[in-house]
Amino acid sequence: MKHLFTILACLLLSSVMSNAAPKRYLYMSTPDGAQKEGVSGNGIMVFDIDNGHQFVKRIEIPIFKEGLRGFTGSAATGCVYYSTTSQRLGCFNVETEKVVWEKTYERGCDRTCITMDGKRLYVPTGWWWTGADSGFLVIDAATGEQIDQIDQIAVGKKAHNSIATLDGKHVFLGTETKLTMLEASTGKVLKSYEPVGESGVFPYTVDSRNKFAYVCLGQHVGFDVVNLETGEVPHRVFAGEEPIKHRTHGAGMTPDEKELWISDQDGKKLFIFDLTVNPPAPKGHVELSMGGHGWVCFSLDGKYAWSHTPDVFDAVTKEKVATLRDENGKPFGSSKFIEVHLDEGKVVGMSNEFGLGRAPHK
Repeated sequence: MKHLFTILACLLLSSVMSNAAPKRYLYMSTPDGAQKEGVSGNGIMVFDIDNGHQFVKRIEIPIFKEGLRGFTGSAATGCVYYSTTSQRLGCFNVETEKVVWEKTYERGCDRTCITMDGKRLYVPTGWWWTGADSGFLVIDAATGEQIDQIDQIAVGKKAHNSIATLDGKHVFLGTETKLTMLEASTGKVLKSYEPVGESGVFPYTVDSRNKFAYVCLGQHVGFDVVNLETGEVPHRVFAGEEPIKHRTHGAGMTPDEKELWISDQDGKKLFIFDLTVNPPAPKGHVELSMGGHGWVCFSLDGKYAWSHTPDVFDAVTKEKVATLRDENGKPFGSSKFIEVHLDEGKVVGMSNEFGLGRAPHK
């Protein structure tokens, strides 16, 4: 009888374990090619989201010493893709923890995106490359081979931030004061929006319906609201009681699309706006522990807000709930991060490094 109870207990434990939810981790690259604050060696830092964002491990990738310009992932391939300040683009398999391929491109590689099917990487040549051949490189995600090129005449100068939409239909590219929508499967330019973003290059985000984009300003803390259907910019919204005269670098929507958070990295703040009203209305801000490049994004369940700093916020209460620290207890920050879901070592989900809207369509 004792043995029977032992067998039953083991079967029950096995059943419970097999039905356990996937583990959720925050994968962050270091060093960040755009900030000196929060650096901790070279490679990928892994934090346990459901265990107080505790440090789990470091995956050493020596080439990361070049500094990361972009870090994007694909649940379809189980890989993350990195771009460095030395014109390098690479693919890292999360499950095997091995580099699959690496390529170098003369013009450079900035914040790259990957289509939802995991087949095509769209690679901006970077704000530093202004020649006529600047723009988008289109790369085969399986091999790293270039399959197409979309030049400046189509998308504008200083190609910088790119987003692949969650519906798999579109890719967006931000250049100097221009936002371009392309067809994800072909790279065909569909629409252009300009001028937006005030000046320079900028981060931005889009909602789940591809109806509105929120584009950071280049000379003030604030954002432009861009109607992606009409091409109009109905609102320019500033943070603070008086306009704050330095750039904004980071914009993310909560997954339910009810709030927009923007980064004031110089002022060490994240400003919060109510997206349920038109124009978006201020709701306050949270204080950051350090400056840096600027960024903001959310966990897929909408519970946590992350930025370029070690600070982790409860997105609902706006309270700081954790500090990211490396294996030596040093506060760690980077503007390159992705949420990864693993089930017995297999990738079953990944977030987007941009705070994209994820509200269900009615």
